[in-house]
Amino acid sequence: MDYKSAGVDVEAGRAFVDRIRDSVESTRRPEVIGGLGGFGGLCRLPSGLRDPLLVAGTDGVGTKLELAQDCGRHHNVGIDLVAMCANDVITCGAEPLFFLDYIATGKLSPTAMAEVVEGIASGCRTSGCALLGGETAEMPGFYPAGRYDLAGFCVAVIERDALIDGSRIRTGDQLLAVASSGVHSNGFSLVRRILEARAVELHAPQDDLNGASAAEALLRPTHLYAPLVKALQQAQVELHGMAHITGGGLPENLPRCLPQGLGAQVDASSWERPALFQWLQQLGEVPERDLWHTFNLGIGLVLVLPAEQVQAASAVAAACDLPCWVCGEVISGQGVLGLPGGA
Repeated sequence: MDYKSAGVDVEAGRAFVDRIRDSVESTRRPEVIGGLGGFGGLCRLPSGLRDPLLVAGTDGVGTKLELAQDCGRHHNVGIDLVAMCANDVITCGAEPLFFLDYIATGKLSPTAMAEVVEGIASGCRTSGCALLGGETAEMPGFYPAGRYDLAGFCVAVIERDALIDGSRIRTGDQLLAVASSGVHSNGFSLVRRILEARAVELHAPQDDLNGASAAEALLRPTHLYAPLVKALQQAQVELHGMAHITGGGLPENLPRCLPQGLGAQVDASSWERPALFQWLQQLGEVPERDLWHTFNLGIGLVLVLPAEQVQAASAVAAACDLPCWVCGEVISGQGVLGLPGGA
């Protein structure tokens, strides 16, 4: 018996590392020390910082992975992995510094895994962080052959006196919604149940999705908001808080950036719900409340800022090619008010 007969192909692993080397190198920042292949990644703090804080976040892609693997589309879930982590750490104003990934699979497919890592590298380049290292675990018998799972880890840095922690939020502050690119990477257990129950052909054009197939619409990668936050900071837009709208939607994520005693009054008529969410709701007969607590419904990020800063922030978002609109304001109280269906 040998390792290969037990299901682990060491040679395929080496070929995989060789293939991804250029993708990893393309994300390099000046602070990175050394290269791919060490037991640990080395990275300096950026120079010139007086009192730096490190901000760390970790996440995965969830069951969107099953849909992506069924469709043989691996690149975009690599972007999703970075987005789910980087979009969290930037909400305090931090700059993503480096990223680590963990890939676990039943049997290594160098081509599929390389597509995933190339997507991760693309997400890192967009977010401005280095892909500092990672781990690929081949686990036959634990994962089915051809299946894999992903986890990501992002570390960001910020000056202590620049930290955005919600303490400056006041009643009357405006909620500036920034558009999502689709379902992002949350709610796919419900999505997959709908697709299965209604026997949806994944690759067939859907009239209700403007001719796109379900696979195309649902596997669009999560939008990366780090360039927007960086541009807002460079334009000296005054930000009091930010919320990344992930699992739980607006009702659960918006209060996470608000201080005790303050809530949000949302105007649900301020935007048109994207067709993808309408299609999912009708196809699955999803109650309105469940829809709000499961999906982002077209809002990927919410900026909390003074009313006089809305115009400047909107101009920056437009320059980043991101639609945005005022979707409500901060009020005394708690929770999120104004959502239909008792959400």
